[in-house]
Amino acid sequence: MSNNQNFFERVYEVARLIPYGRVTSYGAIAKYLGAARSARMVGWAMNNSSEKEVPAHRVVNRKGILTGKHHFEGTNLMQQLLESERVEVIENQIQNFENLFWDPSKEL
Repeated sequence: MSNNQNFFERVYEVARLIPYGRVTSYGAIAKYLGAARSARMVGWAMNNSSEKEVPAHRVVNRKGILTGKHHFEGTNLMQQLLESERVEVIENQIQNFENLFWDPSKEL
């Protein structure tokens, strides 16, 4: 297993722990894994997670914006998945982001 694959698997392990109705950021996962400057790599992991049963829709950018939505099938699937968990999204922005934010460094 390459270092990237190993890192991706560690990202998926953390992402699977994000509670229903909560969200986190690429950077928060990277920081938790001791790779604070690797937020983009966490994004790549999410882009490649479709076969891994990972709730990638719960991972957004640090401002609560659905930057990864174009990697989901259909135009609004990421938003629809979040809304099905009672997360309000307006113009690709999670509402009440601070209260819904799940920080793995504090929660795990």
